[in-house]
Amino acid sequence: MNWKVRAHNPLWWAQMVLAVLTPVLAYAGLTAADLTSWSALWDLLAGAARNPYVLGLVAVSAWNAVNDPTTKGLGDSKNAMTYDKPRG
Repeated sequence: MNWKVRAHNPLWWAQMVLAVLTPVLAYAGLTAADLTSWSALWDLLAGAARNPYVLGLVAVSAWNAVNDPTTKGLGDSKNAMTYDKPRG
């Protein structure tokens, strides 16, 4: 996978943040509006890190964000591997 290009793509970072937060919030029965302080966010994430079921949900969600379903196998296409920055 072309991690260099992904790391420079703000949309990918937003996708990864949502891939982590969405299952954690859903399991806790919360919405983003319920996180009114940094300590509430850190407490929520710490609790999720201690829960194997939530970690599994996060892993599946992150996998879906990373995997390119338009290519065969687990990696990016040969064309995508030649990019130096996200394609415009």
